[in-house]
Amino acid sequence: MDDDLLLRYSRQILLPEIDINGQSRLADSTVVIIGIGGLGSPIAMYLTAAGVGHLVLVDHDIVELSNLQRQIVHSTSDIGENKVESAKNSLLALNPNVKIKIIPKKLKPADFNELFPSVDAVVDATDNFESRFEINRQCVKHSKPLISGAAIRFEGQVTVFQTSIDSPCYRCLYNDDITTAENCIETGVIAPLLGIIGSIQALETLKVLTRTGTSLDGRLLLLDALRMEWQTMKFKRDPKCPVCANRNQSAT
Repeated sequence: MDDDLLLRYSRQILLPEIDINGQSRLADSTVVIIGIGGLGSPIAMYLTAAGVGHLVLVDHDIVELSNLQRQIVHSTSDIGENKVESAKNSLLALNPNVKIKIIPKKLKPADFNELFPSVDAVVDATDNFESRFEINRQCVKHSKPLISGAAIRFEGQVTVFQTSIDSPCYRCLYNDDITTAENCIETGVIAPLLGIIGSIQALETLKVLTRTGTSLDGRLLLLDALRMEWQTMKFKRDPKCPVCANRNQSAT
């Protein structure tokens, strides 16, 4: 690591839990962020700033004026551009040392099979249950840690699924018979909430990559931002979960 990089990351390297070895692990890591909107924006910015070496950005959408209230990686001049392209430009301006791959489309099963084996962590910043269930299924299949977050109105939540044999998965927490989900287009969301939840997702990702501290695996962190109250709900692996119950036999 050259002098410029040592200076750039000096405040992290000073932490005994990170030090130079942890910073080197970050530089060697690959993280895929699915969804470059309200949550994906702060996640991508903090992982870039922190020195994660390789980021894969996935989003099929384009930047719209209504996004700019909360999707802080994009700017007014980016309206009409693919979100992943817009984000890549902003992130490289923040830290040109990070290598960024963009995927401007929805992932299909074949795409997951090609992409997931080479990543160290997956961050779910999507806004619908269909995507969350599929991302979870693929993380279990490929044994990849999943950092999950959601935010609506003044309410947010974050958790981590380590996808080890004893850890729960997203399907253990939510039944997949859920057919509808609220979104910010219909119900609204307060802008800084996305920053709070997304920042926690970024922090949990850094902890997973550097093997530092205790992750939110098996714990759902809940925020009521109107009252500024936090709660933690513990949950366990469902032994009858159709996704992860036979994980030790089916993992490839």
